[in-house]
Amino acid sequence: MADEATFDKFRSCAVEVLQVPAEKVVPEASFSGDLDADSLDLVEFVMALEEAFEITVDESELQGVETVGQAYELVTSKL
Repeated sequence: MADEATFDKFRSCAVEVLQVPAEKVVPEASFSGDLDADSLDLVEFVMALEEAFEITVDESELQGVETVGQAYELVTSKL
């Protein structure tokens, strides 16, 4: 994983968009189960991440991304 500051930035996007407590945003948390996020929430979350990290995430890249850790890996792979 990348540095702690990067994860903090990622986590703050999740807290803001998904309206979840920061302590729930851990790598093993699943979006649908642990964070109760639906597909619209995830679209908004990805848009927030794109803006915060100045990256572009293609919709096809989101296939199979079900956990915070997987989403974080996707973001850091673009930095």
